[in-house]
Amino acid sequence: MEIVKLVKLHAPITGDGIAEMLGISKPTLRADLSLLVMLRLLEAKPKVGYSLGDASNGRENGFKRWQGALVKDVQGMPINVAETVSVHDAVITLFMGNAEALTVVDEQQHFVGVVTPKDLLKITLGNPNAASIPVSMAMNRLPSIVAVRSDQPLLDAVNKMLMHEMDGLPVVSGGEVSSRQVEVTGWISKTNIIRWMTETELEMHRQG
Repeated sequence: MEIVKLVKLHAPITGDGIAEMLGISKPTLRADLSLLVMLRLLEAKPKVGYSLGDASNGRENGFKRWQGALVKDVQGMPINVAETVSVHDAVITLFMGNAEALTVVDEQQHFVGVVTPKDLLKITLGNPNAASIPVSMAMNRLPSIVAVRSDQPLLDAVNKMLMHEMDGLPVVSGGEVSSRQVEVTGWISKTNIIRWMTETELEMHRQG
């Protein structure tokens, strides 16, 4: 909210200007500014700077809802596949489930990886035998995967997506993500969040 107050006083103002006033570097601010634009508290105009967004006037209650929301309030169900299934079957599962990504599990149903449409496309292009390759050869593996837990603040998940330039994250439970002893319990994506934002807006209008 300090950033919003600065923009309110000095709009239009550049990211460099905001960083200078706060005494921090612009790269440090990048995720926060992206988040505020996503929340529509700020509007970014190329070569002009930041100004107040359409959700900033009298909408502090909306921001407080974001602050109080947890990942479990927004997450959807994961679509799991076994690490032994073929790339061909993974593609079918992906499209039949209208999924943004597939979460991959081992024989004990422990979470071991994530495979996206881009991963599947990359391994199939120019490879006539790709259909029979196991999905474990195409997936992103632990421990390099960014994940969240259901009891984390929703803002944490959004910040992770922005910082790592990802459209979605697996929601896990159990031990450390680096251990193959975790279970995947959900999937949170920009689509989930936008849907939740829309429902929150409608509820606020009904109440207000």
